[in-house]
Amino acid sequence: MEQLLRDMQHSKTDADSVRMLAKLVAALRPAKPADQVTAVNNIRALCYLLEQHPDYRSTLRREFFSLLDNTRQVNLYTETGILLNESMMTAVKRRIGAKLLPPTVNEEHFRDLLGVIFCKPHDYLWLDALPPEVWHEFGAALHMDEVPLTELPPHIRLQQLEAIQVLSCRISAIGLEPEVVRNHPEIERFESPFVRLNAEVLAYIERYRDDLTARRVPDEDHSHLLVLLEQCEVIINKVWKYASRHGASVSLTYHLLRLKQHIDRMKLLFELLDPQVSHGDALIRLFKALVKAENRKNSVRDVFSENTELLALQITEHASHTGEHYTSESRSEWLQMFKSAAGAGVIVGFMALFKIQIAKAHLPLLLEAFAFSLNYALGFILVHLLHCTIATKQPAMTAAHIAAALPSEGNSKAYHNLVELMVKVVRTQFIAILGNVLLAMPVAFGIAWLWWMQLGEHVVNPEKAAHMLHDLMPISGLGIPHAAIAGACLFLTGLISGYYDNKALYNKIPERIAALPLLHKTIGEYRSQKLGKYIEHNLGALAGNFYFGFMLGSIGTIGLLLGLPIDIRHITFSAANLSFVFAANDFQLPIWLFVWAAFGVMLIGLTNLVVSFTLALWVALRSRKRNLRELKPVIGLLFKRFWQRPIDFFIAPKPQTEKPNDAA
Repeated sequence: MEQLLRDMQHSKTDADSVRMLAKLVAALRPAKPADQVTAVNNIRALCYLLEQHPDYRSTLRREFFSLLDNTRQVNLYTETGILLNESMMTAVKRRIGAKLLPPTVNEEHFRDLLGVIFCKPHDYLWLDALPPEVWHEFGAALHMDEVPLTELPPHIRLQQLEAIQVLSCRISAIGLEPEVVRNHPEIERFESPFVRLNAEVLAYIERYRDDLTARRVPDEDHSHLLVLLEQCEVIINKVWKYASRHGASVSLTYHLLRLKQHIDRMKLLFELLDPQVSHGDALIRLFKALVKAENRKNSVRDVFSENTELLALQITEHASHTGEHYTSESRSEWLQMFKSAAGAGVIVGFMALFKIQIAKAHLPLLLEAFAFSLNYALGFILVHLLHCTIATKQPAMTAAHIAAALPSEGNSKAYHNLVELMVKVVRTQFIAILGNVLLAMPVAFGIAWLWWMQLGEHVVNPEKAAHMLHDLMPISGLGIPHAAIAGACLFLTGLISGYYDNKALYNKIPERIAALPLLHKTIGEYRSQKLGKYIEHNLGALAGNFYFGFMLGSIGTIGLLLGLPIDIRHITFSAANLSFVFAANDFQLPIWLFVWAAFGVMLIGLTNLVVSFTLALWVALRSRKRNLRELKPVIGLLFKRFWQRPIDFFIAPKPQTEKPNDAA
């Protein structure tokens, strides 16, 4: 490291300076990004050399200031770590293109040179792991007090002023976007801080430039600009709250995120330009943010995670509200869930029959997949219209409800409330599955018996029955992997339902339907409004059922076309198929084989539930910036609750009645 500092004294060009700084960073960089101890030791070794050798620190300061004085930094401050004015998909395509064919380095821009100096993709990790005191030690070792403020290159501050001007113009433009204004109508009635900000910033910049030109220490007050920025942030928060009630979109999220990033960067630059305060903390925050942004500038994952945050929260929030209806509080609600699930079991028995008959038609593959999909989709929509319940759709909804109820750490009472909620979810799920299976099997069995009595043949022939029986086997028949695929489809159904509920609110679809002149003429204004209300509360469920049907109906055909063992297994349909298999064997299936097949059906159902619930819970927690580890305290409490009263996990308690007063 000392040799590098000696060689740096002989660098003559900016290219030499960049190369030497890159070598110095390489000497400081630990072998593993997570190795904080090595990183700290390396930085402190550099600090020791700088303290012991004034010429080393003077050279390092000179090289750094020379780079800043001879390069442009405006795009470094206004673009690095800030989303550009482009759609999310354009950003994704641009980043993928940059990964495949990296752009050339422009030596006139400090942003590009920063990427050359910190060239490893995980440099930001070890820099971020450095404790604050180590950063301050490094700053002290540079002895910036040895450089008078008037001798600093004015080009650096002029670039920062120009960056503030660019940021101000962008903040004003984004704040007046029609989509932002639509979600905060008060902007149109009162003078917008986004408009005033730009005028005040221009006046501030002109006065500051005059001081730099006259070689005076700037004493401009920017407190009024910070007030305007705070007013802009208040409007952003109001738009967030409005969107949380009335729906959000990816583009609105994009605008709000860009606004927040621009405001934060402008505040940081104001702090750097203020000669009355210490710049150490602001420089550290800015430096770490810039290095991280440069290291992750081509990350596609970051684009999706940043832009879909509010939308994911809205989708899971709607799923959470739906999940409340899948939780039985009392014995009467618990029994009502059984009746609702039993109704769905009856419908599924007939849907299983229709699928078998469609398969017998031997349609072309794509037509067969379409027919299967319509059978599933129309059947699920009928289940919804009749207010029945498919048990396996519950986890995707109840997981969001549980995530919404997850308390902060240390709130023991709230954790106990969450455990009670999970107990209610488990017993509601149990009775719903029971209702589905206990009706689907006898209904399918009754259909098979009537078919045999009336037509003299079974619904399926022995060869087809053997194939259907093999499909129920957990391992040899790929029952569990195929059930996991169905669980993933159930999870996606929950997201689709939440997405369309959010879409209905954001685009005001119910109000627009209720106001259609054609509907007023045909069914009248009252019925039009009733239809609009129905769409408001049921669009997500109808869309989810439709897409779920097409997923179940087409995945098997897709696997066949690709030559992959891909298919789906759903517990209710598997139970109905078991009845058809039993009938096809002349109602004389060996008891051990029937029990083994029933066990396979149970495992299929368990896999359906676990996969869909886990995925839905993971997404719901991430949308709220929580993680699965926070559920650890709940697991122990849940086992303790089961040990105390296991019956509560399966049967809802009877309503408690007041005991008569003995004294009376």
